[in-house]
Amino acid sequence: MPRMILLGTGTGLPDVDRGNTHMLWDGPGGPLLIDAGGATYERMLRAGLDPQRLAGIFLTHSHCDHINGLPGLLFSMRLGRRTTPIPIYGLEETLAIARASIEAMRVEYYVPPEWCPLDDGAALPLSDGWQLRTALTAHSRPCLALRFEDANGIAAVVYSADTEPCTAVQTLAAGARILIHEATTPNAFAGHTSPRQAGEVALAAGVERLVLVHFSPRWTMPAAQALTEIRTSGFLGTGEVGFDGQILEFEII
Repeated sequence: MPRMILLGTGTGLPDVDRGNTHMLWDGPGGPLLIDAGGATYERMLRAGLDPQRLAGIFLTHSHCDHINGLPGLLFSMRLGRRTTPIPIYGLEETLAIARASIEAMRVEYYVPPEWCPLDDGAALPLSDGWQLRTALTAHSRPCLALRFEDANGIAAVVYSADTEPCTAVQTLAAGARILIHEATTPNAFAGHTSPRQAGEVALAAGVERLVLVHFSPRWTMPAAQALTEIRTSGFLGTGEVGFDGQILEFEII
């Protein structure tokens, strides 16, 4: 059964129980890490996953809370005796900053990356007929939202990455089983989304389940208020606030 594991669900400023938002696709073509917040290796171990088995890493954008754990992750994987190169996907400018980060830290002992640039609207084949599709979000830096879907395009989970509400992400999320959407701010704010706006995106896209991430009960709003905001948006599906370590599963019909 395909699943997305939320390794971290917090904002750029972590809470005591919420690390920087990043997650792992554990399904066809995986395991595939999406962004690399701090302590990624440890968080994968806590989730019962072997970091050495990673099939690839996808970096949505270059803000430090989404790539700050990459050098340490590659270092730890090499200490764990992995020598096989690992594909790292993302926009060319995102990959350039990730490369520069590794060079700036003078990391000498790490798993060699295979830098794999992807553009807006790319389709990356996974396995068993599944694919990963991308769309450019509306954020302060170039950023890609992701859609994992089966051969029929029906069984799908979408991650908005960092964005304000935008047509591209709404279109990418159309009919998805699960929409994992950022909800950083209490009100409309350039480059980010509020819980109510996330509900509006989910409603317009016709998704079944909305999970808020990049969220803080302290800096955004209390979780109960966020759920009320989702309902106020008119979204009638399942709405929830994601938490670190949460496993999102869905059946293929």
